[in-house]
Amino acid sequence: MKKIALIFLLLAPFAAVAAGGGVSTHIMTFVEKTMPSDNGATKVVLEAPSQVFPGDKIVYVLSYHNGGAAPAGNFSITDPIPPSLTFEGTPDANALVSVDGGKSWGNLATLKITTAAGTRAARPEDVTHIRWALNTPIPAGGDGKLSFRGTVK
Repeated sequence: MKKIALIFLLLAPFAAVAAGGGVSTHIMTFVEKTMPSDNGATKVVLEAPSQVFPGDKIVYVLSYHNGGAAPAGNFSITDPIPPSLTFEGTPDANALVSVDGGKSWGNLATLKITTAAGTRAARPEDVTHIRWALNTPIPAGGDGKLSFRGTVK
């Protein structure tokens, strides 16, 4: 039963919010698996999650498409990190994260957490949201993909 609930937590209410007219988003979730390859080495493959367990590596792929008639400028996508996941990073160096529910943003290395014991540096498990701001307008009919990784808690 825990597996089913965990899959639900990974997939259900976490839709990206896009800011930019005419742009739609779609999120796909994958489990990263290490498999033997034909030459005896190992290879990493992404599979649709049928079961997930603590420690599994998850990859989220966010696709966007500008269905509008004009370029979409000042475009950003914000996505909450599921509470069942520890954020592991994104290949986009311009992405920002939040550790306070989306109130403030920055690079993880610059963020702080205040606890009853004092202030400490933020850690990956503190990340609550990720935001990408695209510097170039998305042309009419244009699309792209963003991604982030996490580990099931």
